[in-house]
Amino acid sequence: MPASYEPAVDLAVVGAGPSGLYAAYYAGFRGLTTAVLDTLPHVGGQVAAMYPEKLIYDVAAHPAIKGRDLVDNLFRQAAPFEPRYLLGQTVTTLDRSGSGWVLETNRGARVRASAVVIAAGLGRFVPRRLPTASDYEGRGLVYHVPRLAEHRGRDVVVAGGGDSAVDWALALAPIARSVTLVHRRTTFRAHEHSVRQLRATPVRVITNAQITRCMGEPRLETVEVQAGEELLTLPAHTLVTALGFSAHLGPIAEWGIDLEYRQIKVDATMQSNLSRVYAVGDGCTYPGRVPLISVGFGEAATAVNHAAVALRPGERLTPGHSSDTVPPPQLTMSPIAVA
Repeated sequence: MPASYEPAVDLAVVGAGPSGLYAAYYAGFRGLTTAVLDTLPHVGGQVAAMYPEKLIYDVAAHPAIKGRDLVDNLFRQAAPFEPRYLLGQTVTTLDRSGSGWVLETNRGARVRASAVVIAAGLGRFVPRRLPTASDYEGRGLVYHVPRLAEHRGRDVVVAGGGDSAVDWALALAPIARSVTLVHRRTTFRAHEHSVRQLRATPVRVITNAQITRCMGEPRLETVEVQAGEELLTLPAHTLVTALGFSAHLGPIAEWGIDLEYRQIKVDATMQSNLSRVYAVGDGCTYPGRVPLISVGFGEAATAVNHAAVALRPGERLTPGHSSDTVPPPQLTMSPIAVA
């Protein structure tokens, strides 16, 4: 991203998780131009990174929906309004510029915005890395599996013993040529029901074991696993290291925003102590807040509607019924769009 890239938009959304994507939709619905920034190279935030194949049961109007499908739907809902996506980069600074703001990223991009919605959750989710595999990032080592079909007919090794690791192994079992799960302990942190399901599949489960070496050029081909006294060599086109993520608030803590236990304090309009800087989703706090995806959707709508009025005095806070408007064109787009 060149340093000269300086889009000017009405609203900058920091975070491309469910709340951030819904904020992008609502901004478009209110006629605001939008830029969406996220540290991850894809939209969807924690949902896409940790449980895209898992069913979510508490989203209104969806008795059950996979995390991936929820993210895809949110992306398509915002797409007709053409938000600009700056993915794979972290917003490092937030500085005043007249009555608005300038956001700068670690890749040198600068975004000028009249208002900001921070939907960054609990901060940057950084995957816990496996030291013996780090050289293969981009060459077979992944931390999540956004598209299962890409692994059809391939040999996959999954490292970890939590819910994500077991979920990936279960999801890949009917698709990959072989799936092996390697866990350093004999007991699992994953739900017992999931572990029982895993045991009933052809997935090879190796416990009390560690991956000691990765091999192959230019891409990953095999991994070595130390299992007790035995050294195993496993075929591996892909190594999924599902060892969890650590959350870091990162630069947001340096922006002069009032925080409470690493969350942004907001008022009833979702505004922080900074003018025209709002926060929604799990990264914000106020008395009685319940940390649910559905609550984040409502917070996003509240923040954007108040931002619209702040930017255009005289407009009504209530946007009217979406069913009374001309529907936007339905665009078919990939849920990964990098400006």
